[in-house]
Amino acid sequence: MISVLFVCLGNICRSPLAEAIFNHKLKENGLTDKFKSDSCGTSDYHIGELPDERTLQCASDRGVAVNHRGRQINRVDIREFDYILAMDKANKKNIENLIVKYGVNHDQVYLIREFQPNAEELEVPDPYYGGMEKFEEVYEILDESISHFLQFLKQEHQMYV
Repeated sequence: MISVLFVCLGNICRSPLAEAIFNHKLKENGLTDKFKSDSCGTSDYHIGELPDERTLQCASDRGVAVNHRGRQINRVDIREFDYILAMDKANKKNIENLIVKYGVNHDQVYLIREFQPNAEELEVPDPYYGGMEKFEEVYEILDESISHFLQFLKQEHQMYV
């Protein structure tokens, strides 16, 4: 089973939404038995909390289920997940620092927008201090990025469905 971890700062906006979109696309493509996914944050700000209400609303409006509680990335995550996708450069750097700290070899850490064709920038903006329109923008970015990431995974792992 291929494992994918989505990471942002607090794990209540971007990364749980990315996880939910990924799981939704897996279900649509009949791939739920081939992958496992999760999300977490590099900070400990929101451990145990439900995702932001605007994240839940944005996903619900599109028929995407979010089932997550905030948690912080840990050593087991670094060792266990095949792919780690960060939402921005600061969180990617934090992940890379943890890889060094824990002495783990991990070469599949990406910014999620690296998979988005013609992305204007490589970071997913944090919508936390914005209105609903910022969450809508983040949803669209993640939806496109994850579609292309899933295509990458299918090719990488020779999945012909």
